[in-house]
Amino acid sequence: MGRDVPAMVFSREDRRRYRDKIRQCLDVLAQMLRDSRFDFESPRAGLEIELNLVDERGEPAMKNAEVLAAIAEPDWATELGQFNVEINVVPESLEGDGVARLEKGVRDRLNRAEERARTVGGHTLLIGALPTLRESDLNEGTLSANPRYHLLNEQIFAALGEDLRLFIEGDEVLDTYADSIAPATCTSTQLHLQVSPEAFAAHWNAAQAVAGVQVAIAANSPFMFGRRLWHETRIPLFEQAVDTRTAELKAQGVRPRVWFGEQWITSVFDLFEENVRYFSTLLPLCEDTDPKAELAEGMAPRLDELTLHNGTIYRWNRPVYAVVDGVPHLRVENRVLPAGPTVADIAANAAFYYGLMRVLPHAERPVWTRMSFGTAEDNLTVAARRGMDARLYWPGLGEVPAAELVLRHLLPLAYEGLDLWGVDPGPRDRLLGIVERRCTTGTTGADWQIRAVDALEKLGRYEALRRMTLAYMERMHANEPVHTWSLP
Repeated sequence: MGRDVPAMVFSREDRRRYRDKIRQCLDVLAQMLRDSRFDFESPRAGLEIELNLVDERGEPAMKNAEVLAAIAEPDWATELGQFNVEINVVPESLEGDGVARLEKGVRDRLNRAEERARTVGGHTLLIGALPTLRESDLNEGTLSANPRYHLLNEQIFAALGEDLRLFIEGDEVLDTYADSIAPATCTSTQLHLQVSPEAFAAHWNAAQAVAGVQVAIAANSPFMFGRRLWHETRIPLFEQAVDTRTAELKAQGVRPRVWFGEQWITSVFDLFEENVRYFSTLLPLCEDTDPKAELAEGMAPRLDELTLHNGTIYRWNRPVYAVVDGVPHLRVENRVLPAGPTVADIAANAAFYYGLMRVLPHAERPVWTRMSFGTAEDNLTVAARRGMDARLYWPGLGEVPAAELVLRHLLPLAYEGLDLWGVDPGPRDRLLGIVERRCTTGTTGADWQIRAVDALEKLGRYEALRRMTLAYMERMHANEPVHTWSLP
């Protein structure tokens, strides 16, 4: 939900008007899909990266307003917590040296941001869950000043009617309650891919099928509130931290707002229709527009109410409808990856994903036709829990170690896909080589963090986490991939 919203109180009339307007938007989207009124001639890829801010001790620095003022660049923005910021990378073609330019662009922006953040006592950190975060650091006062976060927090707790329970059973156990959505401040890398309406279902299905694989080889969130939990604790934490369901509603089968989904799709319309059918409105803000009239006049309607609602439903692969320069388009927003450990690792994860997305959706016998949807969801869960040690199911192979699945089967497909994109061999080989060596060494960001804390454990858990965080930050800014890192 990137749109700014005002602080306000909603009436029953607001909700009724919004319900009518969002259904009108859905009807207009259906008509646009029938008429093929979309830009899809030149598909482009882009990304968003969320970061943590820490101080000299490696502890959370609640100063994103000061840091953003110091950075003073339009592609940087606030995120949920005062110790979070986000960078948005404009989508572009992957052809030629596109992936190399993407990596260099992010690295250059991050270098400038780090220099400026230091002037106000902050440092940027690419990590899924901040290891030095304490429960006492997170409350409603921790949320960024932007009214949209406080309004979202207010509406989620109004729907829930009680404190949030956070329960994650991993190597250790987290069992606590939260009185705000602040625990959702774990940070991610979001990969965007523009596709045509006709090809959307195949790309979304393929992205769902590989979500578990992505997380297994890129896990980077093993610690939360001082406890060692899952390799990608961010997955269950985010699922619980914005949950509007009471225990009774969960028992009744009400869908969660952080959602993998429940079935393969045949059209992007399926996802937007599910959003309207299954999820109540959190932010009933109506614009003074008439999407039907706009469409009749040859304009591209923004479908504000439908897109705002979509932004409050956190699918791990989310459909995106947007209008740029008066032309509408569709994107698959892949949200499963954590931030970090380095820009090089992020670029490698992106190259792997985009390579697969050029091949899997076009296969003669697509993977989702040979694999149950529930199995794809199980793959994501076990990958989040165990990282590179996960055993994942894949059609034709059965249940195999994640690294073996990548090395034997998926990495060759990613090479093929990048070739089809027209990616130059140099950046292709370097970035996919990072994925290969991560798999052969078994070293993800989560694995390195766990081993580093074990090596420092004699200092006590919190001090070990703090020193590990400082060592991580030093290596992150050197931009050598995580599989090459030494222990502190």
